[in-house]
Amino acid sequence: MEAIGVLMAGPMSPYLEQELDKRFKLFRFWKFPQKTEFLKENSNSIRAVVGYTTAGADAQLIDSLPGLEIVASYSVGLDKIDLEKCKEKGIRVTNTPDVLTEDVADLAIGLILATLRKMCECDRYVRSGLWKKGDFRLTTKFSGKSVGIIGLGRIGSAIAKRAEAFGCPISYFTRSEKPDSEYKYYPNVIDLASNCQILIVACPLTSETCHIINREVINALGPKGILINIGRGPHVDEPELVSALVEGRLGGAGLDVFEHEPEVPEQLFGLDNVVLLPHVGSATVETRNAMADLVIGNLEAHFLKKPLLTPVV
Repeated sequence: MEAIGVLMAGPMSPYLEQELDKRFKLFRFWKFPQKTEFLKENSNSIRAVVGYTTAGADAQLIDSLPGLEIVASYSVGLDKIDLEKCKEKGIRVTNTPDVLTEDVADLAIGLILATLRKMCECDRYVRSGLWKKGDFRLTTKFSGKSVGIIGLGRIGSAIAKRAEAFGCPISYFTRSEKPDSEYKYYPNVIDLASNCQILIVACPLTSETCHIINREVINALGPKGILINIGRGPHVDEPELVSALVEGRLGGAGLDVFEHEPEVPEQLFGLDNVVLLPHVGSATVETRNAMADLVIGNLEAHFLKKPLLTPVV
């Protein structure tokens, strides 16, 4: 398969890059500043695109690659891929579900604990020598708090299972009620936010879920509520979130994702009720290697005319 052209949309895992380079004719898109000229010269030889959380295959890229057969996402999210265009052109699409579920769910719980128990601030307190002048102030417990989850798919369910171990009542919102779930269902996000103390965003990013966390939802969650986002940045209306935190209309937030990554609103930097992470939900060696193996497995299956491992389209 060395002659098959694969376009890597951006720098991802060194392991994935190395393994792709062994098997295919790999084009590193980010190393070509004149992208239009590059595509004109190489479009006919590129049969696959490997995308990820910040770059995938939009309609323009798909139209510029007449030989494109498959888009393999090094992510569970599909918001950087024009799925309708792929369906229209008969292009296959895969992603990396399941293998990252546990890490992302673990991180969600970590964000809750870090936000409520002020772990980052406590660390700074010790390092700066302030402990010698007196004990750190009291924080807030996690155990027993009511948890609302937007999206009860693989990751949302894994988060719920972990939160149950902390004695937390669980409720959720999805487009339709899950008949096999024992958790309390709310038919809209405002009702969910009004009836929980911790609200977790764990749904896919679509046109319907963009800014699903808006001013009304934030106000419903209230000045003692905590927002946790391990989904995608555009799930949250970021200016509304910032103003709510600054004004005290929201109790706190734990954020792994942002609307315009890697840009983060500077107003958040000075707040002690916010924990900020650089989109690392799945970022462990074990999981990223498993994701890479799944990308490679899907590409090999496609070009060997075998069933795809994790087909989306």
